[in-house]
Amino acid sequence: MQLMRDLWSLIKSKQTALLLFTGVAGYASVAQPARGNWAPLTGALLASICGATVLNMVYDRDIDRKMSRTANRPLAAGRLSPAAVLALGAILSGTGLAWAFATAPLFGLVVLAGWFLDAVVYTVWLKRRTPWSVLWGGISGGMPALAGRTLALGRVDLVGLLLALAVLLWIPTHIMTFSIKYAADYAEAGVPVFPNTHGTGFTQRVISGSTLLAALTMLAATWLLALPWGVIGVAACLGAVLVGLAANALIRPSVAVNFQLFKFASVYMVAAMGLIAFT
Repeated sequence: MQLMRDLWSLIKSKQTALLLFTGVAGYASVAQPARGNWAPLTGALLASICGATVLNMVYDRDIDRKMSRTANRPLAAGRLSPAAVLALGAILSGTGLAWAFATAPLFGLVVLAGWFLDAVVYTVWLKRRTPWSVLWGGISGGMPALAGRTLALGRVDLVGLLLALAVLLWIPTHIMTFSIKYAADYAEAGVPVFPNTHGTGFTQRVISGSTLLAALTMLAATWLLALPWGVIGVAACLGAVLVGLAANALIRPSVAVNFQLFKFASVYMVAAMGLIAFT
C-alpha cells in the first residue's frame, strides 16, 4: 500500500490532471476535431507529463530533503530507488513522446517542447540558478493546451497561442503565492524564488499584474472562439473574482489572503477551460 502511494505521489496527480485538462480543452475548442484522436491526445499528454514530472522528482530529490514540506517525498525519504524511478520516468517520457509523434508530427513537436522546457530547461538548467525559471516553467505549462488545439486543427493558430499564454500568465498566481508561503523552505534549499530575491512586495505586484493579464487573455480566447455571450459573461465574472482576490492580496497581503488566491487560481483555470471544453 505504501509503495502504491509513493508511486502515485511521483506524478503530482492534481498538477498532472490540471495540465491534461487544459490539453483536452484545447482539443475540444475546435468545433469538429478529429474524434478518433481523443485517445492519442490524452494518452500521449498523460504519459509525457507524468514522465517529465517523475524525472523532475529524481533530479530534485536532494533539495526536497532540505525542505520540510517535501522531505517525506518517497525519493527524498529514501523509500524508492532513484535508478528505478529514473527508468520509470524515461519509459513514460519515451512512450508519451513517441505516441505524440506517431499521432501527428506537429502535435509531437509541441508535446516535445513542453517536455523539454519542463524537464531540462526549467528543472535542470534554471530552477537552482534564477527565480525567472518560473517563466520557462510557465511556458511549458501552456504547451498541453496548445498541443490539444494543434492536434485538432493540424496547425498552430492564435487561439491556441492565447490559451497557452493564459496558462503562462496564470502560473505566477498559482506558484508565486505558494513561494511566498514557503519562502523560508526555498531559502534553506538554496532555490531562488522571487520573495527571497526581489522581496514580497515585488512578488505581490507581479502576481497581481500577471493575474489581470491571464484573465484578459482567457477572455480574448473565448471571444475569438465566438462562444455564446452567456459563456463569455461567466468567463468574465470568473476573471473578475480572480483579479479581485489578487488585488486584495496586494493591498493587504497575508498568508491567509494569499492562500485564498492560491486555491481559487486552480478553480479559475479549471472553470475557464471547462467553459471552452464543454460549450
